[in-house]
Amino acid sequence: MTYREAIDWLFSTQMFGIKLGLDGPRALLKEYLAYPEHGVTVIHVAGTNGKGSTCAMIDRIARSCGRRTGLFTSPHLVDYRERIRVSGIEIPEDECAAMLTDLRTLCEGLEHHPTFFEISLVLAMRWFREKACELIILETGMGGRLDATTAVPADVCVITPIGMDHMQWLGDSLGAIAAEKAGIFVEGKPAISAPQEPEAARVLEKEANETRTPLEFIREPLSGYGIALPGDHQKWNAALAVAALHRAGLPLSTDVLRHALANVSWPGRFERILPDVVLDGAHNPHAAAILAETWRAEFGTAKATLVFSAVAGKDIHGILELLAPLASRIFLCPVDTPRAMPAEEIAEHLPPDAPAHSCFARFDDAYHAARQHGGTILVAGSLFLIGEARAHLTGASFQSSTQ
Repeated sequence: MTYREAIDWLFSTQMFGIKLGLDGPRALLKEYLAYPEHGVTVIHVAGTNGKGSTCAMIDRIARSCGRRTGLFTSPHLVDYRERIRVSGIEIPEDECAAMLTDLRTLCEGLEHHPTFFEISLVLAMRWFREKACELIILETGMGGRLDATTAVPADVCVITPIGMDHMQWLGDSLGAIAAEKAGIFVEGKPAISAPQEPEAARVLEKEANETRTPLEFIREPLSGYGIALPGDHQKWNAALAVAALHRAGLPLSTDVLRHALANVSWPGRFERILPDVVLDGAHNPHAAAILAETWRAEFGTAKATLVFSAVAGKDIHGILELLAPLASRIFLCPVDTPRAMPAEEIAEHLPPDAPAHSCFARFDDAYHAARQHGGTILVAGSLFLIGEARAHLTGASFQSSTQ
């Protein structure tokens, strides 16, 4: 298959939906010889918010230590290949197409067809093996206990802040969600956690005790270093990253940390893509609260021209309650995904005291209207929206996805 044909086939497997469980990915990893070789260190990151930024920091610091890294994250913003990087470089199109061609043949011979996410994970792991990666960073797709990434044995486990999200899959309480996240713990292997709400912290401690996992909570943010990612919360993510790498035995130094953190990049998270345009994937209330805090730290009392969208199943009212006070006017639109919610339905979730809003059928139209309104534009909400906005503003070809 060509790269375009391979991607079209892969994205067609999203029809199989999300299947939580480890038997499928374990079988596919085994069949495709995609498990990491002996001696390769695996750092597994779960949590509700901050996973991507923490993974990016772990990757950047490890590279500054001279390690060849493999980084697997999701979702992508613009191009699928963003999910699979070796030492910061996306998997090439021709290699991606060739491996997906092999995987298609393999999948067709299986009794139960693997999911989009399972195939993506196995593709990444085989690529990391072929490129002789020394350290692999895996971001969970959702949850932890039954997430496909948990099929790969981890040497260090990391838990970022836990909040209410994906409740239809993970449970309707903080404790239930924490138990799912703690499912990545490996007996005898170290685990590092961000500070958590008491209910979540208790569950993590119980699960760690049961699995004989040495669990450490980060007690303070990393200070004294310039971090390229804005927001005070990134100092906590940096502390997590440093602790994880310390447990993995990397030779950290002040110079290594200073260089890595000053150059770390993670698009779509309070990203100033233009001088007057900020992109942020605040797709749940916890992320929206952090966005609001960061906006006020960066812009003071200045109001944003807010372009917003979200997908069905999210706590849209909770998100908009936090973001609406930042805005002088709100421009609503659907995202380019089958999970899209019409702008008029999103508008029903606006708080009573929200500023005036307008509804549009496409992001392009909402963005153009926001431009006409003036002021600093904040594009926020679904990561799918952030990807579409990024593609529009950079002239890239947007690969729409549901996962």
